[in-house]
Amino acid sequence: MKKSPPSQINDVSQLEQMLSEPTEGLVNLLANLPGDILILGAAGKMGPTLSIMAKRASDAAQTRRQVIAVSRFSNSAEKSSLESAGIKTIKADLIDKQQLNNLPDAPNVIFMAGMKFGATGNEPLTWAMNTLLPAMVCRKFAKSRIAAFSTGNVYGLSPLTGGGSVESDSLQAVGDYAMSCVGRERMFEYFSKMNGTPVSIIRLNYATEMRYGVMVDLASKVWRGEPISLAMGNFNAIWQADANAMALESLRHASSPPFVLNVAGPEMLSVRRVCQEFGQIMKKSVEFVGAESPDALLNNGQLGHHLYGYPRVSTKQMIAWISDWIMRGGDTINKPTHFESRDGKF
Repeated sequence: MKKSPPSQINDVSQLEQMLSEPTEGLVNLLANLPGDILILGAAGKMGPTLSIMAKRASDAAQTRRQVIAVSRFSNSAEKSSLESAGIKTIKADLIDKQQLNNLPDAPNVIFMAGMKFGATGNEPLTWAMNTLLPAMVCRKFAKSRIAAFSTGNVYGLSPLTGGGSVESDSLQAVGDYAMSCVGRERMFEYFSKMNGTPVSIIRLNYATEMRYGVMVDLASKVWRGEPISLAMGNFNAIWQADANAMALESLRHASSPPFVLNVAGPEMLSVRRVCQEFGQIMKKSVEFVGAESPDALLNNGQLGHHLYGYPRVSTKQMIAWISDWIMRGGDTINKPTHFESRDGKF
């Protein structure tokens, strides 16, 4: 029987438990997918809960698989948290060739490393992390099955009337970040074809939880009484646990040439309407600046919903949870997404 979502998320512990809850489809996949899972760049915003979800799904499938999380782990608490969940951790700087080559081989690799924030003004490192590193990883793990995170920014702006970019659309990246992410995809494509490496490319747009995401950005501004820009008047959002599960399940369809998957929520959300809902719940008036543009960064996530199931958490539920969390002063990562950027600068 389907479990009803809680009316409130009380604290970070409950939140992280929910964000790492696997789907039935993922448990079934990992019951039949042989080998360990190596997660590269596991200490980012999604990495810890994705790693724990992989471990929980593997345990539920009664496998003896090892889940290994690799990161620089500048925050030792994240490393300890993963280890307490039964995950092996390795501290490594992936861009260092020797450290990368010293990593253990694994049949299944999740590539999550990359650079977005601070890309403007630090373009060489952005390209190194987003394009050079994928090539290095492809050489090291040529015999693995790889799920590689990318971004919906590679499509560029999409007209609202089109329902969002689909996987077969041409890429019209704007700015160094998005262009370097196209470079990342091209490296995976090249080495997949050259070596026969099965790859899935995950174009994410956008994962949301209580501490981070477009909806948290908007809710925080509403709560503080700050004006809301309508320049990027529409967006996608998907509950992070659903994004984690779809990304891991994409290993099922990894292929050569790569399988491409949009990971996005089912709706094209209006900034104006979402902020009005936040305002109503928070009992705050909302001030808007500017007017909606006829296009936005939008992904069509229907393929993922068809293959892996409809997202478990609705937009309405996310709005309710986030409103409550912000009003209670819940923890946030305090890293704005800058989703409103229309010139590709992050």
